[in-house]
Amino acid sequence: MDFTSLAKEVVSELGGKSNVKSVTHCMTRLRFVLKDNKLANTENIKKIQGVLGTAISGGQYQVIIGPNVSKAYGKVTDVLDIQGEAEVQDADNREEKGGVFNRFFKLISGIIFPVMGVMAAVGIVKGILAALTSFHILTTENGTYQILYAFADGFFYFLPIILGISAANTFKSNPYVAATIGAALVYPNIVSVYNEGTNLSFLKIPVVLTSYGNSVFPIIAAVAFAAWLEKRIQEKVPASVKLFGAPLIVLTITVPLTFLVIGPIMTYISSILASGTQAIYAFSPIITGIILGAFWQLVVIFGLHYAFIPILINNISTLGADPINAILNVTVFALAGAAIGFGLRQKDKQKRSLGVSTGVTGLMGITEPIIYSIAIPYKKPFVAAFIGGGIAGGITAAMGAKMFGFGGNALFSAPLFINPKGIDVSFTAYIIASVVAFFVSLVITFLTSKQKENLSNSTIKKVG
Repeated sequence: MDFTSLAKEVVSELGGKSNVKSVTHCMTRLRFVLKDNKLANTENIKKIQGVLGTAISGGQYQVIIGPNVSKAYGKVTDVLDIQGEAEVQDADNREEKGGVFNRFFKLISGIIFPVMGVMAAVGIVKGILAALTSFHILTTENGTYQILYAFADGFFYFLPIILGISAANTFKSNPYVAATIGAALVYPNIVSVYNEGTNLSFLKIPVVLTSYGNSVFPIIAAVAFAAWLEKRIQEKVPASVKLFGAPLIVLTITVPLTFLVIGPIMTYISSILASGTQAIYAFSPIITGIILGAFWQLVVIFGLHYAFIPILINNISTLGADPINAILNVTVFALAGAAIGFGLRQKDKQKRSLGVSTGVTGLMGITEPIIYSIAIPYKKPFVAAFIGGGIAGGITAAMGAKMFGFGGNALFSAPLFINPKGIDVSFTAYIIASVVAFFVSLVITFLTSKQKENLSNSTIKKVG
């Protein structure tokens, strides 16, 4: 695949370099912020070899590439002459206002995506360690276990520091100030005071302490305030002391305010979100499972799934496990089965290869190549995935399955269904629901697809 050619064509059809304000990427998409979306020639972009589709969502013009998006991103930044941050700097490059939702979506995706890869990796390792102890292959006292667990659990425990840095980069503020705020939230002495139930006050004002390890929303809110404050005092601090003066003022104000106000409020909101999610699920687990299992991938089409990630992570940190993400996982198996069923039915070698290759990619947790090259163009595989995913989602909910960590999807999610206290019904439900989602979708697609499928308004492109 010639990614240099792809990058040049994409930028050209987006209205040229002058129309691009910024570009980032997620696991499968190039995410552009354009000055004028109307200048983008969507139909021509869809015809570019290597492009699977487009979407406009969250204030972004998204070009779907697939698993090789990082290679395309590198070439796009070369074409745009971007150095460092993926933002084109010019006199007209003002901060896009947009709607509240668009700004919120870009904010959340900008903070969460940079840490997603590491989060998935450590989540998988943590799950594997739980399996090894369940089968008595390792003990928690074993040195091998302790060293691996140190980074697997350490990432989540010190998540306020890690997310603080990512949030600061998004807010364009001092990341070291943000990390220091996060460090204060999980400082051992503060944690000990909380665990011992000791009363604490600041300037005789009572502090409502809580556990900030693994938390998401308190640090994001704290860094948002710190960034706001930093921008307002930068020019007022004398140049001779600005190096330490600005951080001194920001930290001295922000850290106490976080313990006194921001932290407790955001912890309360986190609790409401977790309880609300659980209440919706508890109202009718099976119906919830069927609906989410069938139609979650429609949310993925619009690229809005990143906005839900903090809530799913918050469920785990607040409740210890998450039944919602357990349901969403079956949708990946359903699409993978539909893709492979489509491929097995085709006589044309290119279409057969397309189905099987994207299906295998789906089993690795990436669904967008399936969505844009098979599910949407041919429709019947998508309907089959709705059915398979809906049935499997209902099974998952009926069995009360939960995910005990946040990380990979499909095959890579298996360790996350292992209860740290020992393998229970969640892992059994994962196996049953995954098999059902995959094979029901595969069989329905195989039976309903024609051996010679034709596309009316699009052509098959090589993936990758």
